[in-house]
Parts: sequence; structure tokens; C-alpha cells
Amino acid sequence: MLHVEALKIKEKASQKQNEGRENWSGRLDFILSCIGYSVGIGNIWRFPYLCYKNGGGAFLIPYLLFMVVGAVPIFFLEYAIAQFSSSSTLTVWKICPLMKGVGYGALLVSTIFCVYFNIFMTWTIYFLYQSMTSILPWSHCNNEWNTDNCLDNSRHNASLSNVSKEANWSMNTNLTKMTPSEEYWKYNVLQITSGIEDLGGIRLELLACLFAAWVLVFLCLFNGIKSSGKIVYVTVTFPYIVLIIFLVRAVTLPGAIEGIKFFIIPKWHNLLSTKVWGEAAVQIFFSSGAGWGAILTMASFNKFHHNMYRDAIIVPAINSGTSIFAGFVTFSILGFMAHEKGMAVEDVLTQGPGLVFMAYPEAISRLPVSPLWAILFFLMMLTIAIDTQFGTFETITSALTDEFPKLLRKKKMLVTAGVCFLGFLLDIPLIMQGGMYILQIVDWYCGLFTPMLVAVIECIVIGWIYGTDQFYKDIEMMIGYKPCTGWKICWKFITPVVILVMLVFNMTQLQPVSYNHYQYPSYAIAIGWVIGMVSVAPIPLYMIKAIACAEGSLQQRIGCLLRPISEWEPVLKNEKNRMETCTLTYFKPTEVDKCELNSTKNTDEIQNIL
Repeated sequence: MLHVEALKIKEKASQKQNEGRENWSGRLDFILSCIGYSVGIGNIWRFPYLCYKNGGGAFLIPYLLFMVVGAVPIFFLEYAIAQFSSSSTLTVWKICPLMKGVGYGALLVSTIFCVYFNIFMTWTIYFLYQSMTSILPWSHCNNEWNTDNCLDNSRHNASLSNVSKEANWSMNTNLTKMTPSEEYWKYNVLQITSGIEDLGGIRLELLACLFAAWVLVFLCLFNGIKSSGKIVYVTVTFPYIVLIIFLVRAVTLPGAIEGIKFFIIPKWHNLLSTKVWGEAAVQIFFSSGAGWGAILTMASFNKFHHNMYRDAIIVPAINSGTSIFAGFVTFSILGFMAHEKGMAVEDVLTQGPGLVFMAYPEAISRLPVSPLWAILFFLMMLTIAIDTQFGTFETITSALTDEFPKLLRKKKMLVTAGVCFLGFLLDIPLIMQGGMYILQIVDWYCGLFTPMLVAVIECIVIGWIYGTDQFYKDIEMMIGYKPCTGWKICWKFITPVVILVMLVFNMTQLQPVSYNHYQYPSYAIAIGWVIGMVSVAPIPLYMIKAIACAEGSLQQRIGCLLRPISEWEPVLKNEKNRMETCTLTYFKPTEVDKCELNSTKNTDEIQNIL
């Protein structure tokens, strides 16, 4: 217990620190923000489907295993390096200047994600507004957008079994009959065109909702973590309250138990499939949000002696637990839908936006007082989405203000407003009538490689270049003790190998982008690959630039660029690290020919503030 007491004393002694840069007001601000970022829409619309598809309860074995050896070690690593240096996704690479391109890659992929993810918020706001009525517009076939192929909800008979599932973005569009929720989504919300060649016009209602979404982001983040750190107390806890309410209501519905059985009954033979293990690893990695820069950014606002070791275990555990809990809610409702429609559960099963914007609305429309349930559901989805945006958006603004502190740090509100305005403009093509086809391309290829590459390089830098022994000393300075040896083994061997296998699995399973039965033209697929590779390109390009900019032999240049520069140090000035460093003077735009490389040693003694 001595190290715990020492840590408390250190925390009190370091209340005023990190001058010129924000700190979280309280410990819960950070934990809730990380939970809100990690627990995203995918926990509700993707995990339950994958769990059923890959063996039910048996899927949890590889899922939880990869959480332990994949997600948790990366969380701990990113928490520690960001908190130690008080640096976000770009400036944290003072630890290994040769790899700063990794930071730019993470920043780019987060920027792309931040822009297109707001479209999901746009749709949610639209549905939330439309739910404020006595009769839900997707509950019947008497609307102007409905066709003769619409099957009214009142016709609950076995003929509906002709309606099959859609495993990606929506239900099968080649079928003759469609439910009211399907027609509402396709013909009213999207008003979708025949293909990407015909983008159609701008959906004015969605444009208004898009504007509202970006205004909401600005209002929540205009004061950085000082504002978002308080809002998360509501936005993170509210979804859990709604999920509990939905579960209590759903399990009382007819067919709910059958739906739950589909979710949890294990199919042990599925564990013999490599695809099951691959999908479990990929799901936990992307669900955790590691490798995108947001975890680094949020941890960089911690006080120096904050116990990030504890948080690195708590957050992934809550993230995985939420996925499992959401699975019970989802399959209770899907079981009810199957019972109502006279179908098997697997025939109403879907994932992605098809689950959130068709399956759930249809199920809700069959409940008593359906508008109330719809409002609760879409408020929950909105809070989940805005929490994800908090971390992603802060990654962008913090990277800019940290990289240019003298110019931008005191203008954080203007930076936030500028990024919001630019995001709004970039989103306009996505709310056109053919915008779904563009969104599908971006979503398909955006995070294909970069987050995994970032995580692998982080492990290599800490495990083999910076050194786990030195890293343990850094951690000990922050939390008062060294973690167990198992983390070293994970960072050096297990975690990078697991993530590399995931990357290979992703590559082997990758199919050309598609939307329902629409096949994209070759030029659209090429654009998708460009989107996927644009965030990878900074990694080799920056390495080339850094080596070319330095002096000395190639071996000397690379050797020095692999070491931390002198600015890599604890945020508390009286706890500087004693190690060999390199001072790199990079060129400025007007001084390209004045690039120097000097070797020096930092001989400051580590001082204990106790």
C-alpha cells in the first residue's frame, strides 16, 4: 500500500502542472471520456451480429482473449507515453523522431473518420425529430413515399418470410416486398439514386440536420476538455440507462427468449474456423479505438501521477461488457420481431445502419407508446455518437494546437469552429441522394490499414527502440511502482504479432466495395484504395524527409533519429529522465538548407518530489 499512498501524495503535489496545456478536472472526466469514445455505435450494430454469426457464446472466447493480449496492452502503452510526455498524436513522437509520420497517419485517418461519422449523427437527429409525433411515419404504408410493394405492419403473417436479411448496410433491395421502415429509409430519408454515377440533389432536410450535428459538436467542444469532460457525465451514463430500460421491456415481449438463445447458445465447432478468430480480433481492436490517436490525445491531458494502469484495464473491460449487454438487448428485440412477422430470427438479423435505421425502428413501431420508445432509442444513439466524436475531434484540434502552440493554443475556440465548418462543407456530398454510395466507399477503406500499422509501430518503438526497461522506469515515475513483467512480453512479442495477423486477415478477407447488390465501377474502387492509402503514405514519406534533412552518414542519421530528442521528458520538470538523447533542429519552410543534427546527452538526475 506504500506506493498507493506515495502516489496520492504526488498527485496532491502536482495539482498545478502542464502550464499552457489543459488537464482533466477530475479522474472521472478522463475515464468517462475514454469509455464514451470506445463504446461506439459498433457495439450495438456490429458486435451482436458477429457474435451470432461466429458461434454465439463460443465467440466470446477469442473475443475476450484478444481483448487481453491486444486491446489492453495497446491502451496501457498509449496511455503511458501520452501521459508521461503530455503530448498528443503528433508531438508524442519526440520519443522516436523517425516515426513522426505515424502521428500524421493517425491524424489523417481520424480526420476522415470524424468527417464521415457525423453523417450517422445527421441521420440520428433526423429520426429523432421524426419520432416526435403521435404516429411514427415508418409504422404504416400510407405515406407519399410508400409504394405498392409496402407491407403494412398490421399484416403479421407467414408471407413475410419472403423478406430476408441483409448482412451489411440494408435489407435485400431486390425483393418485391418491403417493410414500411425499409421504404422510409430508402425512399424518404436517403431518396437513394441508382448508383454513384448519379449523385442527385442535396437532401435539404438532411442538410439542416447535418448543420445541427456540427453545431452540437462545437457547443460540446468549444472549450476543449473543460466542456466535454463535464458533458460526458450525461452522455456516457444515459445510454446505459436506456439499454437497461429496453432490456427490461424487451425480455417481456413474445419471442424475446428465442432471440436471446440465438445470441448466447454456443456453437463450439465454430472455434475451429480461423475466420472466427480473425473476426474476433478485428472487432475488439476496432471497437477499442486504439491506433486512431484519440486514446493518446485524451491521456495527454492527465496529470502526471494519474494511475493510467488501472484505467487501461477498466476501459476495455467496460467496452467489451457493453457489447455483450447490448447483444442481449438487440436479440431480445430481434426475437420479438421474428415472432411478430412469423419468421426465423436469422431472417430478421442484420447489422450496420440497417439494424439502427430499419430493424430497430420497425420493432419500436410495434410497441405500445412507440413514439416514446423511438425518442429514447435515438437519443441514446445520439449520445453514443457524440461521445465518439469527442475523442476523434479532440485528436484533430489538439494535434494542431500542440504542433503550433504559439500560434493556435490560445485560439482553441477558433480552431474548433474552423474544423467544424470545414467538416460541414466536406459532408455535404454525403447527404446528397447518391451520398450513401460515397459514404460506403469511405467507410469501407478508411481504417483498413493505418490503425493497425500505428499500433504495431508503437509496440516496436517501445519494445525494441526506446526499450521496455526505460519505459517501466517512466511508468514507475508516474504511478509509483513498476507493472508486472507480462506487459513487456506483450509489447515486444505477443501484441504486435497478433495485430500483424489481424492485418493479414483483413487483407485476405477484403472484398471490393459494394452496397446491397450495387457493384461499384472500377474508378470508384480505385478512389477507395486511395482513401485507404492516403493515411499510410505519411509514414514512409516522413522517414525519407527526416533522413534527408539530417547530417552525417546514413547509419548515424538513422541511429540518432531513432532516439528521443531532448524535449522528450516528463511534464514535471523536476522528474526528467536520464538517458542519451539527440537534439534535432528541423528545417523551417524558409530555411530548407539549414538542417542540422547534433548529438548530446541529458544528464539530469531523476528527482523524487516527495
